[in-house]
Amino acid sequence: MNEQSQSGKEIIYGRHPVADAIRAGISVDKVMLQQGLRGEFEKEIRALCKERQIPMVVSPRERFGKWVQGNHQGVLAFIAPIAFQRLEEVLPGVFEKGETPLFVVMDGITDVRNFGAIARTAEVCGAHALVVPRKRTAWINAEAMKVSAGALSHIPVCRESSLVVALDYLRLSGVQVMASDLEADQYLFDLDLVGPTALVLGSEGEGISAPVRKAADSTFLIPQKGVTDSLNVSVAAGVMLYEAMRQRWAKR
Repeated sequence: MNEQSQSGKEIIYGRHPVADAIRAGISVDKVMLQQGLRGEFEKEIRALCKERQIPMVVSPRERFGKWVQGNHQGVLAFIAPIAFQRLEEVLPGVFEKGETPLFVVMDGITDVRNFGAIARTAEVCGAHALVVPRKRTAWINAEAMKVSAGALSHIPVCRESSLVVALDYLRLSGVQVMASDLEADQYLFDLDLVGPTALVLGSEGEGISAPVRKAADSTFLIPQKGVTDSLNVSVAAGVMLYEAMRQRWAKR
């Protein structure tokens, strides 16, 4: 048997089944390759993952027993519960419907619960898509789906090999890229979010990366009165998204 479910995670294992699944376009969240695996298959699977923008992790053989009991042949594929979409296809569709784009870009947000909570708020506020990097992002699993309260089944998730390239594409398409940054010199409430907008969020520990900050049109911060350093990232996302929705609501 090449497929099994453990703890809500759907898995395909074995060299031919994994390679065939990737070629068939099945939505793979990530591939686990056994440490020390060499040869033509190792080169083939790396090339396939690179071509399809699928994250790959290399792990010792002992880790594989956590997921499967059968002959895994040194490779597992974790199947995503959603189908990832392409930003180049989602954005034109928004314009074609006569709507004003609102995107949420997540730079380095790896916590599954934060990811699910942001997805839930984004969908409620009418965001058109989540944009995430191929690496350094949360694993979209059963827990993420549960925390999102089903939102991840309704809002597109665009997984990009480079967030910088994705942001450049958005800017060239007429979408302003606004990044949340604690070092910014302007506040969220001073921004005009009525036009096409992409809101960029960074991880709680590190914030947005330097290349992503450089790729943004502008940075901003959320006003604070207390002494606590900052908001939880999912709460911050809620504040930003509701401010965007408030401004757009007033312009109806």
